[in-house]
Amino acid sequence: MSSTALAMTHLVPLAKELDENKVTPGVLGFVVFAVMAAGVWLLMKSMNRHMGRVNFDESPAATGTKGSAGAEASGPTKGA
Repeated sequence: MSSTALAMTHLVPLAKELDENKVTPGVLGFVVFAVMAAGVWLLMKSMNRHMGRVNFDESPAATGTKGSAGAEASGPTKGA
């Protein structure tokens, strides 16, 4: 028990040398930031891979007449 008390008496003056008004993130903050950055990088890499696999071919029928899609969506007309 006396060795821990002796170690604490040597560490207390070292802690007093630090500025008590200064707050820094330290090593833990850097590790958390680095893990989050790596996660975002992996998500972006995965997104680029998935977006590269998308095959979007617009059919010519969809570019037909201007009002064909609107007439189907609105249903039958009142006069018909």
